[in-house]
Amino acid sequence: MRICTLFVIALLLVEASFPQQPVKDPVERARTAADLLLNGRYDELVAMFSPELKSAVSPEKLRSGLQPILQASGAIQKLLEPKVHALGSSSVVVLPVRFERSTWDFIITVNSAGDLAGLFARPSTDSSIPWVPPPYSRSDSFRTEEVTVGKGEWQLPGTLALPVGSGRAAALVLVHGSGPNDRDESIGPQKPFRDLAEGLASRGIAVLRYEKRTRYAAGRLATVKNFTVRDETVDDALAAVDLLRSRPEIDPARVFVLGHSLGGYLIPRIARREPKIAGLVVLAGAARPLEDLIVEQYQYQASLQGNPPAAQAQIEKVKADAQRVKALRDGASSSSDGMLFAGPPSYWLDLRGYDPANEARSLKQPMLILQGERDYQVTMTDFALWQGALKDRPDVKFRSFPALNHLFQSGEGKSTPVEYMAKPGHVSPEVIVEIATWIGKITG
Repeated sequence: MRICTLFVIALLLVEASFPQQPVKDPVERARTAADLLLNGRYDELVAMFSPELKSAVSPEKLRSGLQPILQASGAIQKLLEPKVHALGSSSVVVLPVRFERSTWDFIITVNSAGDLAGLFARPSTDSSIPWVPPPYSRSDSFRTEEVTVGKGEWQLPGTLALPVGSGRAAALVLVHGSGPNDRDESIGPQKPFRDLAEGLASRGIAVLRYEKRTRYAAGRLATVKNFTVRDETVDDALAAVDLLRSRPEIDPARVFVLGHSLGGYLIPRIARREPKIAGLVVLAGAARPLEDLIVEQYQYQASLQGNPPAAQAQIEKVKADAQRVKALRDGASSSSDGMLFAGPPSYWLDLRGYDPANEARSLKQPMLILQGERDYQVTMTDFALWQGALKDRPDVKFRSFPALNHLFQSGEGKSTPVEYMAKPGHVSPEVIVEIATWIGKITG
């Protein structure tokens, strides 16, 4: 299950249902599909689709969704070694492609008939540019330990950064943005959650980060009926809180939760389920309906290209899909209403009427709300909505950073998708200091 992203660059787009028995050579089929895609032969590529995928994705939709990213990535340098795993009765091939300025994973699902039943692209976590620790990471001040978040079928691997020293530490859970994120929230060479973990652990705060369920357990999630953000995000965040409280190195009364992007949007739902969380941090948290933000993101990216006709046609399609989300009625199902922005009707119905900023007004925990002013995915409009809803709460602190983007990295001019992929960066030290100082004041 892939939910259209606010943090991972929204590209495309659909994963269909899977027939019986895997095809014998899915890698060869995936390589053929990738060759057609990379050479712009979209009509031939669509001819390889399953009937379900053909009904959802046209050649023009492929072209308008993929061309801006491919053009921004530069010349193709190398097709890397593919990875294959079973998903029900189909085979999923992850084919990394290294470009001049970025590396992308093309995720191609091949069914038993040899048809393409799913096509998705995401920035690769296996970047050709190695991650290096930021200057504020002091490796001698903390240690890391591999842990397991959750129980039963939804156990997720994670990493706990523990400050070196005596006494029980305050601790922070990191909750991902949308999309199939790893524990570092990797996007190309960027690893913002690792930056946060090492930076805050260097300042005496334990930090837990973990693989997101939509990445680590995507196959099992595909079988979940009535899938919602509880399955995607909320339950695992609460399991992470429970894990921290069970650790002898952690003060159970000083466990905080930080949500980025979708994670920030869902902070009120997480906090309502567990009111004993000590405090809440929102980084670039959406405050408006997600379908509206998706339209806005497409419009912004089209503006970067000079609003070509193909992009305008895609925007009209995205607007129509957003209206379909708003028109959903209780009882809508995937079979009758189809997938919307790669999510089932149950996902969108669960969020109907959800207003995170207003819901946060009734929370008892102190909050820190941070925003990058160059962020085009969650914008200052959302930040203003949080401010307006919580202006009468003296225990809520707001701060925006003029130079920072959606990953809270510094830059100049308009933020673009290429900014995430072209060169390594780090979460601004200002953000590390702001969070650490705020937690220190809350915990005394």
